[in-house]
Amino acid sequence: MSGNFTPTNYEPAGMAAPRGHYSHATSGAGLVFISGQLPVAQDGTVLHDAPFELQVQQVLANVASALQGAGSSIGQLLQVRVYIVDIALWPAFNAIYSQWAGTARPARAVVPVPTLHYGCALEVEATALG
Repeated sequence: MSGNFTPTNYEPAGMAAPRGHYSHATSGAGLVFISGQLPVAQDGTVLHDAPFELQVQQVLANVASALQGAGSSIGQLLQVRVYIVDIALWPAFNAIYSQWAGTARPARAVVPVPTLHYGCALEVEATALG
C-alpha cells in the first residue's frame, strides 16, 4: 500500500443519513467495509418495535444498498458479522439471510449481545470485494 492511500466513503441513495461520525460504506485497497447496519428505514425511522423478521429484512436491505452504493454486491461478500440480542432468534435470522444471500456463502460470525443501540434486535456489518 502506498503512502498516499485515501479511502473512499459512500452515503448511498435510499439510505437514511448516518446518525454518527461514520459512513455507511468505505472502500480502499480493493475492499468494501459496510458499517454496522441497524433496522433503520430510508426515512430514518428506527424499527426497534417492529417484528424481528421485519427488522432482519430492513437490515439486510440496508447492507445490500450500502454494497451497491460502494460498487459491490451480495455476491462479492467476504465476511458478515451479525450481532443479535437473543440467540434463540438465530434460526429465524438464518432462514431470511439464506434467501437474501442466495448462492453467496461468505464467512460469517454471530455474536450474542445483551443490547444494541436504540433497542434494536440485530445489527449486521460486512466486508466485500470492491
